[in-house]
Amino acid sequence: MQEGKKIYFASDFHLGVNAQLTSLEREKKIVRWLDFIQHDAHEIYLVGDVFDFWFEYYSVVPKGYVRLFGKLAELRDKGIPIFFFTGNHDMWMFEYFEKQFDIPIIRQPIVKEWNGKKFFIGHGDGLGPGDYGYKILKKIFANKICQFLFARIHPNLGVGVANFWSQKSRAVSPAHLEWLGDEDEWLLSFCKDNLKKINADYFIFGHRHLPIDYTLNNNRSRYINIGEWMFACSYGVFDGNDVSIHFFENKQGKVYIKK
Repeated sequence: MQEGKKIYFASDFHLGVNAQLTSLEREKKIVRWLDFIQHDAHEIYLVGDVFDFWFEYYSVVPKGYVRLFGKLAELRDKGIPIFFFTGNHDMWMFEYFEKQFDIPIIRQPIVKEWNGKKFFIGHGDGLGPGDYGYKILKKIFANKICQFLFARIHPNLGVGVANFWSQKSRAVSPAHLEWLGDEDEWLLSFCKDNLKKINADYFIFGHRHLPIDYTLNNNRSRYINIGEWMFACSYGVFDGNDVSIHFFENKQGKVYIKK
């Protein structure tokens, strides 16, 4: 890793749904952030749920997001590697990003190493104990036959129904933005249960929507949740020595820290 360069992690933009800002306003804010980090970005990791819903038909993709697409294309043309992880809201990414932007699609957690530090990186959905209903649903959505059948639905209907369901689900079960306690944080349980096997210095996740920096029992490894962009506008940075959570255009941003 080149001296002075940084690794950036961000997730849970949920473009397509309005929150503190409209989706379009949030997209413009994300583009400003990408402009802000491009001068020292060694690599950029978009760790899932960039879109609130995404489905690629053979020759059709959801409309909009042209500002984000243009900026991603510009950064790739400048030689900055970008990696796109699927999340639980945009797991139906197929070849569009790979062919149009040369951005690989990553569907499972990966292990990376920079400057002697080991990273376990993933969106976080389906990990840890519990949430069995979603784990079953994820297997259904990942099934090739189910994807084929959904692709037979006209985009006007398919995307419309999916967007309605996504926003309705969010209204019924909003993200918990408070620490639930050590026993009830599923991603923390995953880190604790897999610490010896994975032996990572940093577990980097999104999905939880709460910026978290939690030191694990070995007093070395940390569970880092990089938060979300509907309210917090938080992201993770590895500067070559350590990982920290930052906030973009949000002076009130707070990180749950436990050492």
